[in-house]
Amino acid sequence: MSKFRAQLRWFDDERMQLLLLFAFALLLLGLGIGLRDPWPSDEPRFALVAREMLSSGQWLFPHRGVELYSDKPPLFMWLEACAYFLTGGWRGWFLLPSLLAGLGTLVLVYDFVRRQWNHHAGLLAAAAVLVSFDFTFQMRGAQIDGVEVFWIALAMYGLLRHLLLGPAWRWYAIGFLAAGLGVITKGVGVLALLVFLPFWFARWRGWDHVLPVQHWNPRWWLALLFVVPVLGWALPMLWSALHVHAGDAAYARYAHDILLGQTVSRYAEPAHHIHPWWFYLPVIAFEWLSLSLAIPWAVPGWKRALQRRDARMLLPLAWMVLVVIFFSLSGGKRDVYILPALPVTAIALAPLLPDILRARSFRWALWILTLLLALVLLIAGIGLHTGHLHKLVALAASALDGEPAPLIAMILGMGAAGTLIALIARPRHAAWGWAAFALVAWGAWGLVAYPLLNGYSSARAVMARTANIVPAGDPIALVAWKEQNLLMLDTLGRDTVDFGFKLAWHAQLEQALAWQAADPAHRWVFAYGKVLAPCVRMRDAVHVGHANRREWYVFSRSAVVPGCVPPRGDDAGQFGAYEPDDD
Repeated sequence: MSKFRAQLRWFDDERMQLLLLFAFALLLLGLGIGLRDPWPSDEPRFALVAREMLSSGQWLFPHRGVELYSDKPPLFMWLEACAYFLTGGWRGWFLLPSLLAGLGTLVLVYDFVRRQWNHHAGLLAAAAVLVSFDFTFQMRGAQIDGVEVFWIALAMYGLLRHLLLGPAWRWYAIGFLAAGLGVITKGVGVLALLVFLPFWFARWRGWDHVLPVQHWNPRWWLALLFVVPVLGWALPMLWSALHVHAGDAAYARYAHDILLGQTVSRYAEPAHHIHPWWFYLPVIAFEWLSLSLAIPWAVPGWKRALQRRDARMLLPLAWMVLVVIFFSLSGGKRDVYILPALPVTAIALAPLLPDILRARSFRWALWILTLLLALVLLIAGIGLHTGHLHKLVALAASALDGEPAPLIAMILGMGAAGTLIALIARPRHAAWGWAAFALVAWGAWGLVAYPLLNGYSSARAVMARTANIVPAGDPIALVAWKEQNLLMLDTLGRDTVDFGFKLAWHAQLEQALAWQAADPAHRWVFAYGKVLAPCVRMRDAVHVGHANRREWYVFSRSAVVPGCVPPRGDDAGQFGAYEPDDD
């Protein structure tokens, strides 16, 4: 008995608790790394750009094939290129920046809360971030948003260390530097600076726990470090565009688009993802689960803290509200835009989480949520197994070459395991039940679904068939292509040619046919089946498979109708081409 008590005391050690939390985080965020290639919509794009940076040595001007890629600043692609270089092309390289960003964000949340409140609150706040759906989803992928969350979290950590726990001038400087790095990652790192609005309000109204500003200190000028990363990238890029590439208008267009078109214009005059002003309310309610579930129980505590004029609550809460308002004012909205506010919301929740977790009503709510999600998966698995969900069965079959059984078994297993976990945990241990269910669900997704779906989602299977059909050494041109097609052919070591990604499909096909005519015995074209007629005979082209909701073909010169010119076509769905980035 004494030995058992000693083992229990082992779990009371703060360092051991922290080690267990981050071991759990590594499993939750990392299971499945190395078992898949980049998946659309964003991952192949950034991975392709990163590989081309390494192969060309062109770091200031990212390329997607032969075209300049100006939709995002380059820092995330730099990080992916470094990961590829350091790992030697290990299959999971493209996921490493997001994984490290996720772990780093948890470290920042824990450490700040520990310093401001205590170790226990820090653990709970970091865990609440970790098991929230949208955070886990983003950090398990290789989209740009995970790294952006880390930079903004680091900026907020540095600024709050100074404004609430300071003076801490070193962290003040780091905060501005991190905000600048956030700008050259996705452009919105500047949002961290909104924290100064509630700070100056708190100083003006004499709130407690805020940095006293009795006289001007020249170290406030350290804020200029914000522009160091921005200018460190923008000035060499502009100089190169105006001097080294002065004769090429594409570089001038790149500079204008990346500095203005993808920032000011995209916010003020969005062309895509148009949603109403209240769009982010259901995003917070559902995609931030389970963290968002605690918000109703936190409202009375937040109200009391604000009535006591406690700036420790005001600054993170006000900043979160300002971020949501900022993105709500633009017509173009995506759920991931407000993700940087999630860790800061956890900081505001931190001192209240111990009491919230002890509240019987909250434990019941979390337990019911866990059980409902598990039952949904279980019922869906049963419906798929019995064939009642016909459309989903057909979708699964198309992705798995007609063998959906393994995927159906995975869904059934996730649902059954989640139901069993909920019944064992009961409402008394609802938080542990939610964490265990999250590990089972994400673990199954990474270890089972990744290898099952990879051939379809990454287009590896289609491109491998293409590489097997085309004789070694023969180049392949791509028409109406997606980034994963070019990326996979590069990975397979095949010589490729493209004529632009944004170029209209009929123009791509026209240039590809002219290119092929120059050496008809050795040049092949890979194309989306929708663009072949009337200039390519379908019966003579080789169907290489279905991937990413498209049928793909490869053809030699013998399949081309002599003298045919691809029609321009009025239907953008038939011959239009460029589909804008989803992020």
